[in-house]
Amino acid sequence: MIGLSRASQAGLTLVEMMVAMAIGLAVVLAAARLLGLANHAYAAQVEAAALDDAGRYALDIVGRAVRQTAHADPLQLDLSAPVDVLPARLAGLDARSLGSSTAGIATPLAAVANGSDVLAVRFPGAGGGTNGDGSVLNCAGFAVPSFEEGWSIFYVAKNGDGEPELRCKYRGSGSGSWSAHAVVAGVDSFQVLYGIDTDTPRDGAANRYLNADAIQALDAAFAGLPAQELNRRTWWKRVVSVRVALLLHGARTTRHGAVNTEFQLFGPLHAAEAAAGDTGTVVREDALPDQLRRRERRLFSMTVALPAGAL
Repeated sequence: MIGLSRASQAGLTLVEMMVAMAIGLAVVLAAARLLGLANHAYAAQVEAAALDDAGRYALDIVGRAVRQTAHADPLQLDLSAPVDVLPARLAGLDARSLGSSTAGIATPLAAVANGSDVLAVRFPGAGGGTNGDGSVLNCAGFAVPSFEEGWSIFYVAKNGDGEPELRCKYRGSGSGSWSAHAVVAGVDSFQVLYGIDTDTPRDGAANRYLNADAIQALDAAFAGLPAQELNRRTWWKRVVSVRVALLLHGARTTRHGAVNTEFQLFGPLHAAEAAAGDTGTVVREDALPDQLRRRERRLFSMTVALPAGAL
């Protein structure tokens, strides 16, 4: 009986212990793998949600700014003054950037982030006093008074960490100084096309979509004309709609596997024109820097129709 009791209390053999350890290790590795996959999935969802919020926010600001081209303060209207000799309220630059403190878009810089464009909107203010009545705001959210012309200028520049960001440039009320605020970071490309009404008489519908360089090429035919005549004839006053596309990437690496997606910011019909010189309207992930290839990406686009008589 004593011998049987001792035999029943004997420990595991070496073989049994090795098998148990192998099974336990497999379970731990499987759990670690599942935890890693869950962590990556969670990080991807967080990045995707952040991109969705950022993209919608940026398009909302740009869209509101473009629609302000039609603004007019009813208390300041002078119906006897000829409006067709005033400068166009919409302007742009193709594949350019800007400085934050220079005036308007008169001093362009080299492009940042895949030939991103510049979109500039001018509009009248409203109300008296230094800050007006608060009904007209520039892209930074500051009120513009009636005695000043407001500006909302969108362009891409790099921040202190070297990250490309979409910025809003504006003129300070009363001071005449210029400044810029970041709208959204992580920009791969910011592109703008302008819908031109080429009909005579005009019917308010876009017949062609051109970039800023193409419009400036059309305006070259008016070189040498007096300023008022140029303002009357410029093709910028034939713009009836604006198409904006914004490609954003996340803040950290969350993707694995092949990264060879091609983003056609204005669709396949315009992609062929990209080869003819419209830089940045087609972006391939495998052509991006290594540290950016495996990040979440989202493409946002919109078309804003300008109210009749806006320009």
